[in-house]
Amino acid sequence: MQNKIMLALLPLLMLSLPATARETATDNYKTYCVQCHGIDGNGRGINIRDMSVQPRDHTDVKSMSARSDDTIFKVIKEGGPSIEKSILMPPWGDTLSDEEIHDMVQHLRTLCKCKFGS
Repeated sequence: MQNKIMLALLPLLMLSLPATARETATDNYKTYCVQCHGIDGNGRGINIRDMSVQPRDHTDVKSMSARSDDTIFKVIKEGGPSIEKSILMPPWGDTLSDEEIHDMVQHLRTLCKCKFGS
């Protein structure tokens, strides 16, 4: 009898546990970034026709290598105005954890095949 009760309660216990799995940076990029920055990260997403400012091309080595990881982290977390850039870049700090943002910075480095100062 006690085992049947425990088995019946197991689904409820599973639902009450905090989710520890997080999305990969690639998945987060596909979810939150491609609309503006494009599937390939080239700044040509589907939203650009309605934007007054061209989104950053994350594949542009010259442009991306001029930005430190800290600056990229800040703009993702706090939005464009935090680094005196476009208000069209929203802050993602309430959506993504700091760890996910750090992972996103590394993902952007893979898109541009660059690092800061290269």
